[in-house]
Amino acid sequence: MGTPHNRAEIGDIAEKILLPGDPLRAKFIAENFLENAVCYNDVRGMFGYTGTYKGEKVSVQGTGMGMPSMHIYANELMEVYKVKKFIRVGTCGSLREDVYLKDVVIAMGSTTDSNMNKDRFGSISFAPTASFSLLKRAYEIAMEKKVPAIVSNIFTSDKFYDDNAQQKNSLLASYGIAAVDMETCELYTLAAKHHVEALTMLTVSDHLLTGEKCTAQERQTSFNDMIKVALEI
Repeated sequence: MGTPHNRAEIGDIAEKILLPGDPLRAKFIAENFLENAVCYNDVRGMFGYTGTYKGEKVSVQGTGMGMPSMHIYANELMEVYKVKKFIRVGTCGSLREDVYLKDVVIAMGSTTDSNMNKDRFGSISFAPTASFSLLKRAYEIAMEKKVPAIVSNIFTSDKFYDDNAQQKNSLLASYGIAAVDMETCELYTLAAKHHVEALTMLTVSDHLLTGEKCTAQERQTSFNDMIKVALEI
């Protein structure tokens, strides 16, 4: 069967899935955290794998960058493959002084400058949020494992390079927004539409106020810690 973007057959993909943006991160997770992982998709180099974690069937699928790319993969996973639980695992830039490099940001909700929901809802400002049960469990596990984590609203940006970034980021931080990514708002919106559960967890790899950046080793170590929390959920 498959879709234009995924060659998996029905049943190849588990009801629980991790969604890194980078397909090579999907490959890394499958090879280092899952047992008996099998690649079910390589269309356009967007790798997807299914394996087991502690005996439970789990999939991991790259989604690419930005809300339009998330829209394609999440829609197909929800509508065609009937996935029920989604955990986006990625990196982010911190917008606040009290959100540090290597922290894990658990996204309670997502603000955006994208027009995708304006196109859907017109004058209504829809506010997409995480699954409370997934969010609560993620925070509890992070605390148990002593992984530094905060729960916050985040900003899903349509642009990586934004001429007005400094002004926007300062305003958003003043309203408590912790970090910026490029996919979460669409994932949460689609989860609401399809009545499934979704959560975003992000490791802080860059600090947009101070200019600090994680080293490659720090980025990988903190990302691995987050993956362990995500899989335990």
